Amino acid sequence: MPDRRQPDSSTDDNPFAAPPEGRPDQPWQPRSNGDGGGRPDEDPGSGPGGPARWDPTDPVQRRARYALLSGMWGFFFGIFGIPSMGLLLGALALYWGISGLRGKPVAGASAVDGAAGPAPQGGLAALGPAARPQRTAAIGGLVTASLAILLALSSYGLQLAYKDFYVCREDALTKSAEMQCNNLLPDNMLGKILKVQQ
Repeated sequence: MPDRRQPDSSTDDNPFAAPPEGRPDQPWQPRSNGDGGGRPDEDPGSGPGGPARWDPTDPVQRRARYALLSGMWGFFFGIFGIPSMGLLLGALALYWGISGLRGKPVAGASAVDGAAGPAPQGGLAALGPAARPQRTAAIGGLVTASLAILLALSSYGLQLAYKDFYVCREDALTKSAEMQCNNLLPDNMLGKILKVQQ
């Protein structure tokens, strides 16, 4: 049997360290919150105002995460020149972000009994200060959704304003014919960006 070293203070918090000399081996089990309160291995959702745990069954938290993901992808599609996908994902992110921030109140027992008491808050409002990560995700989704929609609308606006150029470029059969389409663009910075390069 290998010789066990005495644990020093640096290995006291190591759950994988060997037990002290003379103590029998025990199967591993998670630490309870009573083992020195305030330690970093406590349940992060246990304290009031602590970070909220990700609960996939909560539709409000799901919408906040969906808003961030679809907003980011909509922004990327807008940058890479696929405005239809950018517009779709941006609109979805806008809807999910707003519904995630609003968090519809949950109907309480007072509504069932017909009493006039206020219904308890639901969604992100029910989490209180612990809802910061979800609220940040929803706001980030709203920002990226706005950018994705702006990129998609500006792309559609350019195609509408310079329709003759785009039609000419699509109908051109040769490179020289495509270069002739540059005459339909204005002589400014936007025209230099859109014009067909040699």
